[in-house]
Amino acid sequence: MKDYIIVGAGLAGSCLAYRLEKSGKSFVLYDDGSQEASKVAGGFMNPVILKRFTLAWKADEQLEKAYSFYGDMEDHLGKKFLGPLEVYRRFSSAEEQNNWFAAADKPRLAPYLDTKLVSGVNKHIPGKYSFGKVLGTSRIDPRYLLDSYSAHLQEKKCLKNDTFEYYEMHILDAGVEYKGIRAKKVIFCEGFGLLNNPFFNYLPLRGNKGEYIIIKAPGLDLEVGVKSSIFIFPAGGDHYAVGATYSNTDKTPGPTKAAREELVEKLRDLITVDFEVIDQVAGLRPSTIDRRPLVGRHPEHLNLYTCNGFGSRGILLAPTISEQLLDFIEKDTPLDPETDISRFTKKWYNKN
Repeated sequence: MKDYIIVGAGLAGSCLAYRLEKSGKSFVLYDDGSQEASKVAGGFMNPVILKRFTLAWKADEQLEKAYSFYGDMEDHLGKKFLGPLEVYRRFSSAEEQNNWFAAADKPRLAPYLDTKLVSGVNKHIPGKYSFGKVLGTSRIDPRYLLDSYSAHLQEKKCLKNDTFEYYEMHILDAGVEYKGIRAKKVIFCEGFGLLNNPFFNYLPLRGNKGEYIIIKAPGLDLEVGVKSSIFIFPAGGDHYAVGATYSNTDKTPGPTKAAREELVEKLRDLITVDFEVIDQVAGLRPSTIDRRPLVGRHPEHLNLYTCNGFGSRGILLAPTISEQLLDFIEKDTPLDPETDISRFTKKWYNKN
């Protein structure tokens, strides 16, 4: 009997699998590649929400754990997917400058906002009101990370590239049986696909679609990330990633013309060199109605769990939330009430 079945190999599922691997637990991970949100994420290790100059939920606590976790994962796999990237916020008004300084006076934000503004970061990105530097930022290549770990699990014969068929799973007294595999527990980490899960589709998951374009811009020579109305960051050579859009209404999985046009228009207001769009990617982020993760045990089937709802903050959240869920399962450590799915059970769960 396996200790766990994990469904979904995005950031949540992969971080859980890695923690189980390091602790000597046996598991099988199922993934059919249908959910791409983790792979198309920007991958920034940045605790600050740069639109409003606020700290993301508990992000300062999550940042240290994330660096340690991903560094250990790099050593384990012999791969390099985490590196430093300077990030600057371009101000559009004197009011934004003032808001930056006001935020930098707050004790929890002060370590991340440099009060020494710079007049420019690139000659092709004009900034009338200067730029503020975000301190201590890095970037992970999420696609490389997830592909590398999937290849590792493939070698260990722990990964099955199949669609998990819920109605083929039989719940037993001491676990589950699924297509000849018995496991003590199942953790569902399907991202937006959780809406199709008959055990957890009662949870108030909301999809938020995000799209990026990849451009080729010879002569831009940008070596840092810049946030204005959009984000632009280097992607190797003359290539740059530009994004992201946010749509709460579009639930289609693929790229759209409207998003491409929106990003191109905003990019023309940001940079002064010619560029060519060479690719476009899209993903449905698993956001929630209260902007907190969905973590915990099914109200009736006590060997079924979920780890989901990271929205656009998966890079920071996944190391911390995966640890908290496994501590809850293995050590009976209480979950954070803000993330525990029991907060929705009374109102949303219908036993019928």
